[in-house]
Amino acid sequence: MAAQTEESDCAREQTKAEQDVDQVRQRAARDQQRLDSGAVTSPKDLSNLQHEIASLAKRQGDLEDVVLEVMERREAAQERVNELTERVASVQSKIDDATGRRDAAFEQIDGEAASVTKEREVVAASVPADLLKLYDKLREQQGGIGAAKLYARTCQGCRQELAITELNEIRAAAPDTVVRCENCRRILVRTAKSGL
Repeated sequence: MAAQTEESDCAREQTKAEQDVDQVRQRAARDQQRLDSGAVTSPKDLSNLQHEIASLAKRQGDLEDVVLEVMERREAAQERVNELTERVASVQSKIDDATGRRDAAFEQIDGEAASVTKEREVVAASVPADLLKLYDKLREQQGGIGAAKLYARTCQGCRQELAITELNEIRAAAPDTVVRCENCRRILVRTAKSGL
């Protein structure tokens, strides 16, 4: 925006300088026409008119130099505007690309969430109601994890190794008995790698 403003200011300044040159040029042309017509006969008036024409020529040269300087500044400002416009377009392209990838990832995550939700509903239907109620209560209390794997005598929920007495109780429990971690109270899932 600053570069566009600078370019716009230079354009106005160039227009004004060109108008000034045009006015001087027209006045010099009128004076030269009066001089050439022979209408001015007084030597003093002729001298003044010739002096004014010379003065206007110098003024026109100075103003044309100003126009050239302003044109150079305007060209530099236009180049800066073009460069910044290209950079903005490049950044916008990257933003659009990232937005597209993000939206695709959200779509994939939503699809996975819907699939997992359906799977959970199928599994939850086969779990006894009182166990499901306990699991949901523990999930709420434990930040979304109501059950944890017992791996190498360690609860994977709280990462605490179980005491020998606790392990002996779990070892002695029937396979369908619900066992819980003494430390975090999560339901423990026993596997071949539980270390029992």
